[in-house]
Amino acid sequence: MTKMPQKIQIIPLGGMGEIGKNMTVIRYGDEIIVIDSGLMFPEDDMLGIDLVIPDISYLIENQDMVKAIILTHGHEDHIGALPYVLKQLNVPVYGTKLTLGILQGRLKENNVSPVNLNPVKAGDQIQVGAFKIGFIHVSHSIADAVALSIQTPIGTIVHTGDFKLDQTPIDGKVTDFHRFAELGDQGVLVMLADSTNAERPGYTKSERSVGASFDDTFRNAKGRIIIASFSSNIHRLQQAIDMACKFKRKVAILGRSMVNVVSIASELGYMNIPEGMLIDIDEIKNYPLSGIVILTTGSQGEPMSALTRMAMSDHRKVEIMPGDTVIISATPIPGNEKLVSKTIDFLFKQGADVVYGASSGIHVSGHASQEELKMMHNLVRPKYFVPVHGEYRHLIVHAKLAQDLGMPKQNILVAENGQVLEFSPEKAVINGKVTAGKVLVDGLGVGDVGNIVLRDRRQLSQDGILIVVVTMDKQRGCTVAGPDIVSRGFVYVRESEKLMDEAKDKVQLALDKCQTNGITEWAAIKSNVRDALGKYLYERTRRRPMILPIIMEI
Repeated sequence: MTKMPQKIQIIPLGGMGEIGKNMTVIRYGDEIIVIDSGLMFPEDDMLGIDLVIPDISYLIENQDMVKAIILTHGHEDHIGALPYVLKQLNVPVYGTKLTLGILQGRLKENNVSPVNLNPVKAGDQIQVGAFKIGFIHVSHSIADAVALSIQTPIGTIVHTGDFKLDQTPIDGKVTDFHRFAELGDQGVLVMLADSTNAERPGYTKSERSVGASFDDTFRNAKGRIIIASFSSNIHRLQQAIDMACKFKRKVAILGRSMVNVVSIASELGYMNIPEGMLIDIDEIKNYPLSGIVILTTGSQGEPMSALTRMAMSDHRKVEIMPGDTVIISATPIPGNEKLVSKTIDFLFKQGADVVYGASSGIHVSGHASQEELKMMHNLVRPKYFVPVHGEYRHLIVHAKLAQDLGMPKQNILVAENGQVLEFSPEKAVINGKVTAGKVLVDGLGVGDVGNIVLRDRRQLSQDGILIVVVTMDKQRGCTVAGPDIVSRGFVYVRESEKLMDEAKDKVQLALDKCQTNGITEWAAIKSNVRDALGKYLYERTRRRPMILPIIMEI
């Protein structure tokens, strides 16, 4: 009889030291389950990149061991990578009804078959190999979010997912404190907990407080009201629709993701939209301005989103007009601050009254602040703790918070993506590393753009490109035509004729030198041309354009 291992491994493949791209592997013996599979939006220096997803090399190498993917909720940073992952891993996916409803739309867009989706609800327990997985209801900024209890032969793991302890949630379903306390009483080996708001003291405000701010704004607005929010924040959209109903306004929805989520949520019973409340965006001209609310995407200032296009007078169906009230009901994701500020500036220029920022009360976070995190620790009382989901500083602050509550420092593991965390009832250690990192999605290409291509794009964006074209006689090694120089993004050629003529002379000198020294290899000639021209241009302009020599032979 094979002796079962006395340890369990937890391997984060994303979500450590970053916001987004959440993915965690739990391995016992030769069985693996994966929690979440999210994407991240590109950073400023990732030029032209659309999305960033986790590197799943480790899962592909061990695909026979992967038993299931378990989802905590339907946000993009937790389900967004699945259309790419499920093309390579054929495994069952478990999630709540709304999570799978949103995921199905994403899979359809990417031509991935949704056959392996298994709905569960809070309170359910399923057996996957050696793992008994329980789903625990938690409040978050999307409905149907769950935490997970994972019972293994070594002990119980609790993964909080993204959560906050909202005492007055919109749907009336409070976080299941009782279940967390019950697990704490039974004994928890490891807890993995959301660290996004670990730096924020106090409590996160209830989602219901946004309703009061909406009420004030609706009461004072004379013209149209345009609300930009995350399409997935169903409770926020519900409050907007409730206010529209109260103030006798019709609601139009703009933005593909917003339309999709509202139709899925209302179909599945997560939103209550009175009959005749929704109108098509083309119908808004048939109603007085004071009778309209538009729900739209674009709260992050995304260049192609509906709100940004309206702000730039570039939207086909809606133009911002003086008297409009625009509510930006979200805080900028780190990195998007400039885009959001720019959009707000343009909305003001169009004459709109813009309600934004923390002080306006039109947005609250979906993540637990310090006092809620402390309460979660005190309910679950785990032996070991791993802070997850946050920038590195968030993880460190959360680790210190656990220490303040009395947890020994050696029982807290702050990890990086790819590190193998090993737990037994006696000890917790970091034992080795697996492949983990970023896979860049650009158009239809997944992973074909790497550091070298990005470096080239950066150079092109900073100093432009010079293409040097020369026709040479292969036999005699002499120049037959050229050199000709084509410039893009370096200098305006018509105003820099002297510089370009001198550059041609430098290229000709380099070619003559190659001929004199008997250099006939095309690669060596190109290298000499690149070096000579690069040195000359840097001396003259202090710029380093990309130089691309092209030799045509006759």
